[in-house]
Amino acid sequence: MRWTKNTIFKQAVCVIGLVASLATEADSSLNQSVNKHQDTFENAAMQIWNWAEVGYQEYKSSELLKNELAANGFSIQSGVADIPTAFIAEYSNGGPVVGILGEYDALPGLMQTASPFKEVRDDVIAGHACGHHMFGAASAWAAVAIKEWLVKTGTKGTIRFYGTPAEEGGSGKVYMVRAGLFDDVDAVLHWHPSSSNAANAESSNSNKSAKFKFSGISAHAAGSPHKGRSALDGVEAMNMMVNMMREHIPQESRIHYVITKGGLAPNVIPDVAEVYYYVRNPRREKVQEIFDWVVKASEGAAMGTETTVTHEVMHGNYSKLANHTLQKIMHKNLVSRGGIKYSKEENKYAKEIYQTMVSPGRKIGDQEKIRAYRTSHTYGSTDVGDVSWVVPQAGLRTATWVPGTAGHSWQGVAAGGTSIGLKGTKLAAQVMADTAQDLFKDPTIIEAAKTEYKQRVGENFEYYPLLGERDPPLNYRN
Repeated sequence: MRWTKNTIFKQAVCVIGLVASLATEADSSLNQSVNKHQDTFENAAMQIWNWAEVGYQEYKSSELLKNELAANGFSIQSGVADIPTAFIAEYSNGGPVVGILGEYDALPGLMQTASPFKEVRDDVIAGHACGHHMFGAASAWAAVAIKEWLVKTGTKGTIRFYGTPAEEGGSGKVYMVRAGLFDDVDAVLHWHPSSSNAANAESSNSNKSAKFKFSGISAHAAGSPHKGRSALDGVEAMNMMVNMMREHIPQESRIHYVITKGGLAPNVIPDVAEVYYYVRNPRREKVQEIFDWVVKASEGAAMGTETTVTHEVMHGNYSKLANHTLQKIMHKNLVSRGGIKYSKEENKYAKEIYQTMVSPGRKIGDQEKIRAYRTSHTYGSTDVGDVSWVVPQAGLRTATWVPGTAGHSWQGVAAGGTSIGLKGTKLAAQVMADTAQDLFKDPTIIEAAKTEYKQRVGENFEYYPLLGERDPPLNYRN
């Protein structure tokens, strides 16, 4: 054969065409896997929604996800980090290690049906107001899809699903980080239910919480009040002092509390009372500083009411550290997948539930859009933060709720029990699988993400958990 420039060009075109064809076939196989497992993981999400198990008590929810992953060829490690409902599921044929996070705990006191109107269930004590039933199911779904793609294409890689309990105030992931379970991971992917679609470089507040228990002396509130010392007075005095602190702490801080024990009868001076505090700030050092001040307020309150006080740290989370290298890949994939279309029936439901909202920040139709990439900050907190300080991470949010829905609301529980929630669940599974595929196909992305991570944490960074050395508080919801 006589080789000419034209011949070489034709040969190059053929090679490029073959590569493109193979790439398209590989991408198609990933989509096929996602679609193949849709019923399985949508049913899993709805089952977990129905159980609505609170933190560290997600026995049925974690077992369901473990069983589905095991059935799809994953090896299982149960009870990791001394937490019965925490687990790791893994498939490996070598190569980079990509972790996918999955949560499945519900919030107490938000028992809601799927109705677009407030309709309390009487068969559970909690509800998935943060959508973690979808979180766990979509993450497992993505892990299975990418595992099948690894097998079919022969690509080297390790996909590891982390079953992470008690994100809501229990810091399940922190104990897993502390146990070194992320030490060999190259990158971590995750997502969260929301009322819009976004894959921003998102930071969050650091957070530390504690229960303050006051002990006093009981007595008849009318007949002999002078013989008693009210533990509830201690709680109320503490709360008053903490509320005066608000003038003197950085404006981006947050302090909130609930009285968990305060007595049972007005005519009995309570000898035991308890208040549960959260302290938040973007900087973990500032969180610790404010928390120490709150402890001083409790001690002053005890002194002034002649009671005694002890406190137990319940959880502590770092702020979330963004990684633009990974995050832009995830954003690209979200844009490629597009937003969420409602059916006629879903649109009717959305309009009904929208009427129940107070000051909704979005409107129906926004679920069809993808928000522009940007750096953002949320005033909430998550134990994903601790993960982000030991390994590069990227996350996204999809519209599983009606636009304008507030997190931790009954409206979130309701929509999460419908096809609206499931559409956002599938979108999240697709984008996470797409992103994992990109990382396995091009490991240089991982190396760039690691370089950025090292620059952001600083040369002298050493991880230590805000919650200290305490054991997991397995009964913190009791």
